[in-house]
Amino acid sequence: MFRALQFTFGAAIVIFLLMPIFAILPLAFTSSVFLNYPIPAYSMRWMHELTTADVWRTSIVNSLIIGGGATVFATVLGTLASLGMRKGALPMVGLLRTLFLLPMVVPAVVLGVGMQIFLVRLGLASTYLGVIIAHAVLCIPFVIVSVSAALQGIDPSIERAASSLGAPPVTVFRRVTLPLAIPGVVSGAIFAFATSLDEVVLTLFVAGPNQRTLARQMFSSIRENINPTVAAAALLLIIGTLCLGGLAALLRWRQKRSALETAPSAI
Repeated sequence: MFRALQFTFGAAIVIFLLMPIFAILPLAFTSSVFLNYPIPAYSMRWMHELTTADVWRTSIVNSLIIGGGATVFATVLGTLASLGMRKGALPMVGLLRTLFLLPMVVPAVVLGVGMQIFLVRLGLASTYLGVIIAHAVLCIPFVIVSVSAALQGIDPSIERAASSLGAPPVTVFRRVTLPLAIPGVVSGAIFAFATSLDEVVLTLFVAGPNQRTLARQMFSSIRENINPTVAAAALLLIIGTLCLGGLAALLRWRQKRSALETAPSAI
């Protein structure tokens, strides 16, 4: 009885959280020029508009460029930071970890103003590189959390065994540590890309008119001339985010499964 009540309560919360999504997504296939119900007829008009209009097509390309660049920067730097903080050799590791995770809790407006001032002094304001750097700063904490969790699951005795057999530290990292931590690295990269794809507040501060991302274009369309193209773009973002989240969940499941399979052999 108690479990049934828990399941019902959890299902009700999930439905409540998903109701806004279920309400807006069908409007991506309306034939009307307004976001209203009832839908007069179903049409692919706005999906076609999303893929053919120059402003929307450019924003999608910009999102992929900026998201890809930010993911590469965040994954490399976040993985290196996680490796450096793993052994505890650095002083004040706890403080460093807190500093790395600050972009997750600092308000986006504060972070946007600070990044704008910083990029202007570097001469990178309103450039692709500047936006990529700003997004990477926001994405690094997600990589650190994911990679650190993967590194904690690695048995140090495996690395010590490789070192005792004569493998240098670079070989131990390349042949032992990195393959075991790859699921965490890939999961961190996926979360970093999804975060960059959905970011709009930071982009408003650091991006110029040529770096208009899909999220920023949606925000501008809502303010200026709202139409069902926004719902079509939201559908595209939600599908992309769900696919990335599913891939991350699949990687974590495979990691747990491989750990369970190797445990009996280790015994």
